[in-house]
Amino acid sequence: MTPPVVHSLREQIREHILEGIISGRWQPGERIVERHIAVELEVSQTPVREALRELESLRLIESAPNKGVRVRSLTAADLKESYPVRAGLEQVAAELAASKLAADTTALEREVAALCEADRAPDGEAQVRHTVAFHREIVLASGNSVLLHTWESLGVEVWTTLSIRWLSPEPRSHAQEHQELVDAFRRRDPAIGELLRTHVLSCAPRL
Repeated sequence: MTPPVVHSLREQIREHILEGIISGRWQPGERIVERHIAVELEVSQTPVREALRELESLRLIESAPNKGVRVRSLTAADLKESYPVRAGLEQVAAELAASKLAADTTALEREVAALCEADRAPDGEAQVRHTVAFHREIVLASGNSVLLHTWESLGVEVWTTLSIRWLSPEPRSHAQEHQELVDAFRRRDPAIGELLRTHVLSCAPRL
């Protein structure tokens, strides 16, 4: 797995642990030992602890007194739960950002161009990275910091990665479907919020 672009030691450690969960290095119910990860990566236990707390907040792992941290047993239903919440947030974001993005879609077009390259490769990790970046640009354009914070707390990139790697949906044209959203912003489509909501829900894992 080619790791996504990260910007801090905590994020690098989080991706290392996430890859271990995805690949099966740590099985559901198995303990993840903070000290062992710190030794393996030659870092202090503090950033490892921070990364584990983040993954626990996303419900990928769970901790219990005297039992340590263990991998949760996740199902397709677990992966699907965040999508309706995300869809609602992005619907609001699109409606708030509609005027701004109608005037300037440069940031969105940049991610679509990157998705074209990822689709051609095909590069699944780049598809996830630029898909999430595209949607984040819409949330940013809303200008609502509470909305952005709530959206980021969902761990969109983590859940998208898990959905694709674990459930292996059929390949789809990521660039094309996101270009359609760019076109909708450009033409000031009054239904842009609903269009984005429908798009996000279509990405949810199938039970």
